[in-house]
Amino acid sequence: MNEKSYTELMKIGAMKRQKRENFVQDLYIDMLLSEIQLTVEKEKLLKKIDSAIDHRDQVSFVHLAAKLRELNKRFGS
Repeated sequence: MNEKSYTELMKIGAMKRQKRENFVQDLYIDMLLSEIQLTVEKEKLLKKIDSAIDHRDQVSFVHLAAKLRELNKRFGS
C-alpha cells in the first residue's frame, strides 16, 4: 500500500502551491523587466529621433524611426 498520511498530503499540497506561486512571481518579474527594457530603449530612440529632427538629419531620422517601429513590433506595443 502506498497511502500517505494527512500530514504528508498537506506538505505535498503546500509545496505544489509554493511552486505555482514562485512561477507566477517569476512571470511578473519577467514582465516587469521587459517593460523596463522597452521603456529605456524607447526613451533613448525618441531622444535620438528628436536630435535628428533638430539637426534636420533625414537619413538618421528614417533609420531611427524604423528601429522604433521594430521595437514596437517586438514588444507588441
